[in-house]
Amino acid sequence: MQVTHLVKNRIARFADGYVFTYGNFDIGVANESALKVALYRLVKSGKIVRLSKGRFYKPRQGIIGNLKPDEYEIVKDLLKEGNKITGYITGYIIFNSLMLTTQVPNVIQIGVNFDKKGIQRSIYSIKFVRQWNRITKNNIPLLQLLDCIRFIKIIPDTTIENSMKRIIFFIRELPDSERSYFTDLAMNYPSSTRALAGAMLEQSGFSELSEKLLNTLKSTTWYKFNIDPDLLPNKRKWRIQ
Repeated sequence: MQVTHLVKNRIARFADGYVFTYGNFDIGVANESALKVALYRLVKSGKIVRLSKGRFYKPRQGIIGNLKPDEYEIVKDLLKEGNKITGYITGYIIFNSLMLTTQVPNVIQIGVNFDKKGIQRSIYSIKFVRQWNRITKNNIPLLQLLDCIRFIKIIPDTTIENSMKRIIFFIRELPDSERSYFTDLAMNYPSSTRALAGAMLEQSGFSELSEKLLNTLKSTTWYKFNIDPDLLPNKRKWRIQ
């Protein structure tokens, strides 16, 4: 009863949608079995929801029923090791947050510096994509924008042209120092991303930065994006089809 009481009190202090694990309860090794039983009973009663093995959340109440935790809560343990940032949310969630698309599939993509096998948590497929730059708190927004260029062909429910217009808007809105950093980060991306990012920079009036990327490209390689020349009149210079 004492463990059950402690567990209920602790959960009552959690915010709705907060994802927690056994480690959130400081009750000692001797009481681990009692902790698991208490959580199992709370799941069965509907007070909490099991997200995946050893991971739970207190559901938020919506108009049509319980709401899922936000994406950060679902994967927050995969983004850090101690105090060190090791990953960041990218892909479909960022496409949506930057208004490149209105669709958000049940796929959460995480940028990491190493190859890693995907996992499943509840209805969510969590996939890991390779990031060649060191990941820091300050460069994550720029990496997310570069990822939009890298994956521009798979942004759902839109066209490459519409995505380009939106991304060019963001590039123009960057402060000068961040735009320069954006270019430096782009140097470590695949050549197709460097080509499209460089063409966008040049189209936005930042020729000095774009030349840095142009100098990294092979003169014999072409990149197929099927972009209208009216939108990107400099595309032949960048060997973009």
